[in-house]
Amino acid sequence: MISRDSSASFNQQLDLCFDEPRQRRRVWAVHDLVTQVRDLIEQECGDIWVEGEISNLRPAPSGHVYFTLKDAGAQLPIVLFRRQAMLLRFRPEDGLHVLVRGRVSVYEQRGQLQMVAETMEPAGTGSLQLAFEQLKEKLKSEGIFDADRKKPLPMFPRTVGIVTSPTGAVIRDFLNIISRRHSGLNVLLFPVSVQGDSSPAEIEAALAELNASQLVDLIVLARGGGSLEDLAAFNSERVARAIAVSRLPVVSAVGHETDFTIADFAADLRAPTPSAAAELVTEAQHKIAEHLAAQSHRLERAVHFQVLQARQQFTRLPVSRAESRVTTLLYRFGQRLDDATAQIDATLTAQLRTRQSRIAELAASVLRHDPRQQLAHAREHLVNLRSRLDRCLERLIESSAARRNSLEARLHSLSPLAVLDRGYALVLSTDGSLVRSTAQIAPGDLLTTRLAGGSFLSRVESASAHTPRTAKKTKSSAPPKNQRGGKSKS
Repeated sequence: MISRDSSASFNQQLDLCFDEPRQRRRVWAVHDLVTQVRDLIEQECGDIWVEGEISNLRPAPSGHVYFTLKDAGAQLPIVLFRRQAMLLRFRPEDGLHVLVRGRVSVYEQRGQLQMVAETMEPAGTGSLQLAFEQLKEKLKSEGIFDADRKKPLPMFPRTVGIVTSPTGAVIRDFLNIISRRHSGLNVLLFPVSVQGDSSPAEIEAALAELNASQLVDLIVLARGGGSLEDLAAFNSERVARAIAVSRLPVVSAVGHETDFTIADFAADLRAPTPSAAAELVTEAQHKIAEHLAAQSHRLERAVHFQVLQARQQFTRLPVSRAESRVTTLLYRFGQRLDDATAQIDATLTAQLRTRQSRIAELAASVLRHDPRQQLAHAREHLVNLRSRLDRCLERLIESSAARRNSLEARLHSLSPLAVLDRGYALVLSTDGSLVRSTAQIAPGDLLTTRLAGGSFLSRVESASAHTPRTAKKTKSSAPPKNQRGGKSKS
């Protein structure tokens, strides 16, 4: 509220502004006047509480929140800067009745009266409770609390992971109940802080690491009782979403029986207390143990009853008759034992023979298919084939040699060179054709004469078809190049 002295001072300054007759008129700049008004208002209304209803809520991309606080008679613009907005424990909404603490000021660019809020809380209900209700409705609308996504607990878990403080009474009570009801169950403790600003991040990391480790079959999220502020970590959105995405079943055991948290709704099973969670985890094993104990007790009673009946019957019989019956029973049992022994021996002998026969057959089969014997047979077959191949090659070589010799003899007998060896000669013309008659030659022709030991060149001086003698050659020329012999006359 603005004090009377400040109001009077401000009114006096305004009177001086418009009192022209008494002194010279003062002209204010708009900025100066708005600044003066702002300073006076901030001086008198520096820290106040205002109650009203939120309307026209406008969150800005920068993180600042703008809204109007109003009641039945007036309205006041409010600005909540980003730093203060991040500290709120609930989400502002239109129509919400709140208490706002801050300072009244003037926004100079618009000349508008406004309140710069430092903190805000719901009127009539706590901010934590409101934040709880808002987050609960949000996650419920997303289906995180739906029953069809709840995973059943394993009936006989081997290892249970518990996420809690390592120094509280919760872990001691949990271990005591586990050891009493199911001593063979392993417990893996993942220590976290269950209270404070860092607690939600630690719990989220613990759930993720236990899911990735594959060391546990289910997870228990445990904490003792406390106020709503103490349980704030288990009412956070990141913990609820970490529980929802967990591959392993999660049991929420937070607080007392009357305490409910967001983690309870997101978990696959809610336990009223950490001790109750230990009982739920070991319920199936404990029921089996109880059933076995009950059956054992019934068996003991039945045996005891049978013994009592036997004793009563034994006391009713005379001693001699009792001894005779006992002896008869012993003989009968002995005979039955001998028969059973003989039958067992015969059965074992038959089975042994069958097994030995089977082993012999398998051994013979193994020997037949022994790679070493197959390899020996293959080697022997290879040696035989090689020997046969060698003999075939020898006969083929001998036959080829004989045929070659025969062909050489025939070739030699048919060769013209063999005829030349007997003193004959071949006369060839200049074109290489054989001269068979004197009609093929004329005087002056050059002829090549082929002998057995070489050849020579001669010139025809005359030729006669009727003369049996060889035409006389008066002059012979030198033999061709690279041939032996000199000039001769035919």
